[in-house]
Order: sequence, then structure tokens, then C-alpha cells
Amino acid sequence: MPRSATNPALPTLLIVEDDTGLQKQMRWAFDGYQVVVAGDRDSAIAALRRHEPLVVTLDLGLPPDPDNTTEGFRILEEILALAPLTKVIVLTGQSDHANALRAVRMGAYDFFAKPFDQDVLGLIVARAFRLADIEAENRRLSAERAEPLAGLITNDPGMQALCRQVERLAPTSATVLLAGDSGTGKEVLARALHQLSPRAEGRFVAINCAAIPENLLESELFGHEKGAFTGAIKQTHGKIELANGGTLFLDEIGDLPMALQAKLLRFLQERVIERIGGRTEIPIDVRVVCATHRNLKERIAEESFREDLFYRLSEMVLTIPPLAARVGDATLLAHAFVARFAAENGRDPLPFREDALRAIEAHGWPGNVRELENAARRAVIMAEGNAITAEDLGLKPADGATLLNLRQAREAAERDAVLSAMAHCDDNVTQAAELLGISRPTLYDLLERLGLRQ
Repeated sequence: MPRSATNPALPTLLIVEDDTGLQKQMRWAFDGYQVVVAGDRDSAIAALRRHEPLVVTLDLGLPPDPDNTTEGFRILEEILALAPLTKVIVLTGQSDHANALRAVRMGAYDFFAKPFDQDVLGLIVARAFRLADIEAENRRLSAERAEPLAGLITNDPGMQALCRQVERLAPTSATVLLAGDSGTGKEVLARALHQLSPRAEGRFVAINCAAIPENLLESELFGHEKGAFTGAIKQTHGKIELANGGTLFLDEIGDLPMALQAKLLRFLQERVIERIGGRTEIPIDVRVVCATHRNLKERIAEESFREDLFYRLSEMVLTIPPLAARVGDATLLAHAFVARFAAENGRDPLPFREDALRAIEAHGWPGNVRELENAARRAVIMAEGNAITAEDLGLKPADGATLLNLRQAREAAERDAVLSAMAHCDDNVTQAAELLGISRPTLYDLLERLGLRQ
């Protein structure tokens, strides 16, 4: 075995080939890499899990039927599903051009005909490793540059992915429905859709459909002419008209009365309005963003929301997770809110005592960001000392400390992964080790250390 096969400092190349002669030839041809060889599907997938190679060479003709490409394509599909960033170079016969093209269409990086030219294949493999390195560096730099949207503070991967969706949607004219619990930050995202759009110079006009009495809401939305009803002493433009050229944000759209739903639907279809008491159609150019904490499909089933309006409003739906589901965000936001409110109230910076941090992490925050913001404001006002306690926040002290130690967190994650793998494999240690991408002795050691041996 060449020295490269045992040198973890070298990049790993997985060679999937059943011909022992070619295996030996390719091992020595690629002695600049840590070469791992597999001769069938099971060993190939086990090696992929264990070694996580950046590049794989894959012979399509493999057991149990080496004269057929079925098994090779099956392995290719599984590799791309498990490790979509891995570069797969497919090895085919000289006259197997159709299968080579099929492999590339499936997602293979490149193909090469056998018998292979060592120097040419070496260049293809080296280029694949170089591309994998460049892509990894690009992902790292993109992650470093990625900043949450203005007004949104988060470190949670789910929320950051949502921010990227907002950035992609903002330049379009698509109607967006923001779904999520009250207090999760739907208006912040709505404003971001406006500020990042070509309409940013126009107005952002918001109206809460649940906060205005039904008999006034139509006038608020569509406006009215002088004398249209008692008290209408002058012509008044509605929110829709005021948003012309900009963005209209309809908050709590799920509470819009049925009578107004039909009129809003007509506006969305024809992009014209008539003021109450008016007879002139007024064309409106506006981007519509809606938000709701209600389940609109349930409202449709209850016949309190129009199905045709729902489909008009939900061209794109973004679901905002509750604060409790955003890893680490509660503490991050608490620091930001306290710093802001302390500055507004002329107080020196107020750090958190340990009991306050544990209480923030343990609390479920049913009122989401709005509840946390109120708690932070209360704490800045009520804190008598030079640091904020759980009592200042109005929270009960947590029973135990959160796992902040990396070793403890790692052990908890390892325990969950091992338990899941053992259950998946019906307590078969060999199969569970392959599923986890580790050796059987390593799994035995983990079971012993985590107290899971029976």
C-alpha cells in the first residue's frame, strides 16, 4: 500500500472499481492523494460516509452485473444525494457515449473512457479537486459576508436562509404572503422586501386589517369622495392609492372581512380601484405584501376566507419560525435590545447576570420577539444594580444551566446520533458504524463512553 493511503493530510480520492488489477494501477497512479478503494455499492457508500472524499472516480459496470450500468447509476444517484458537493468522474467504455452523457445530466462532474490514460485522467482529477477547493472557499467567504437584513438580528441558519429568500424575491413583482406567529418580525421582512426592491424610492404603506373597525376599513383601504357618507367632508385617498409606485403591506390579512375580500380580489386582478362614492376607475401600480398569523386554509374551510383571494395573495409564501425555534437568537436579541434601551434611557451599558441568560434561554417566548423586546425594555427600567437579573426581566430563574460547554454539546449530539443509528440498524453495531461513517471499534468506544452499552 502506498504511503498516501495512510496519510490523512492528503486530500481523499475514492475509487469505485471492481477490477483488482485496475484498483492497483489507480492506487499507484494517484499516490499524491489519500486513495480509498471500493469494489461494490455497499463498500462505496460506507467509504463515502467514513472518508467524505471531495472527488470520486466511478466505474459504471459493477457487481452484481458488471456488464450492465444499472448498479453504477444507482451508486451515482446515491452519492449525489448523500454528498451533492462531491465531484464524481464516471469511467465508461470507449463506445459508451450515451451513458456518459446520462451520467453528466444526472450531476456527474465529468466522464472518461477506459482504458484510461494515466496523465490525462490525472489532470481531470486534479482539476476536480481544485474546483472543489474553490467552491468550498467561495461558500466560506459568502458565509462571512452574509449579513442579516436591515433591522433583523439573527444567527439562526433557518432565519438566514429566509433572509436570502427575501433578497431573491425583492427585485420581483411577486405578491408575497408572510406567515408566522404574532411578534415574529413579519413587518421587518415586509420592509426589507420593499427596501431591496426597485420600488424603494416609493412609499411603504402598512395597514393592520384586524385593528380597524369593519365599517371604517373600506374607506381606509380604498378612500372616499366628498359627501360619500355622513362625515365625509373632503376627498380622501385610501392606503392602496397612497402606496401607488411603492409597496402596500396588508398585515393580518386573515382578519379581512368577507365583504372587503371580494373588493380586494378585484383590485388584485385588475389593478384599479374606485373610491367610495366615486365612479372613476383609478389605475394603481403597487407591490402587495401580506402577513397573517392565522392558518388561511383553515379559514377557507370555515368559509371565512375566499379561496380565490388566497391563491392571488400566495404567489410566494415565506414562513417565519417562532423565536423558540431560532437557535441562540433569544440571547442575541436580548443583548441588542438592552443596549438600545439603555442608550435611549441614558443608562450605562447593562450586562446580563448568569441567571438572566439562563432564564432567557429556558423561556419559551410565546409572544416571540415582541415579548422579548418588552422584557428587555422592562429590565432596563427596573434594574437597580449594574447588571440585569432574571427578576428584572420578569422571568423565573431556570432550573439548570444550558449546555454552553462545547464538550457537553458534542456529547449530547453524539448521543442522539448514536441512538438514532442504532435504532435505524436494529442494534446492529457493524451497520450502525457504517451509517455513522466510523469504524466498529470507534462505535464500541462511543457506546461505552456514553453509557449506552447493554
